[in-house]
Amino acid sequence: MEQYITTSELYLENLRNCLDWYTARSIFIRDCGGIREDGEFHCAGLKKVREDLEEKKLDFRKNDSGLHILIDSDEVFHFPFQDVGTREGKGFSIAYERIDADGRMMFIQGKDPYDLNLPEPCGSMARDIIDDHLIEISFKGRINLKFHSWMQKPHFKYWTVEKP
Repeated sequence: MEQYITTSELYLENLRNCLDWYTARSIFIRDCGGIREDGEFHCAGLKKVREDLEEKKLDFRKNDSGLHILIDSDEVFHFPFQDVGTREGKGFSIAYERIDADGRMMFIQGKDPYDLNLPEPCGSMARDIIDDHLIEISFKGRINLKFHSWMQKPHFKYWTVEKP
C-alpha cells in the first residue's frame, strides 16, 4: 500500500474529516508487542479492538485524559494521547488499496496520489501508532488528499484530508 502522511498540527481535524466525510468499514487496534505481564517478550501485538462498522457509527472524543474511540456512542478504546503530535510533525498516514490489472494489491511509494497511470483506489486506510498501539480505520473508496507542505523536499510531503 502506498502511504501519504498527514501533518500533526491538523491531526484531530483530519481525523474528524475522515469520519464525517467518508464511510468507515472497520477499525482495528492492537498493541505493538513487547514484554507482557508474565515477563515474556512477544513481537506480535495483541488485538484490542476489531470491529466491522457496517451500520455502525465510529466517532472519537478528545479531552484532558486523552483520545476516546467510540462506536455507536460506546467507548471501545482509550488512548492517553501521550505521544500524538510530538513525533517530528507527523500525523497519521492515509494508505490506498489499489488493485492492478492482474488482481494483485499494488505496493508503490513516492507517487502522486492522483497519478492517472494508477488504478482508482478501492479503499483507503487511516493508520497511526499512538501510545504504543497501532490503529487502522478502513474506509470505502478514496479519501481525497490535498498537498499541505514539504516534510523533506523534494520527495516527502505532508497532506490534508479533503472533502469528496
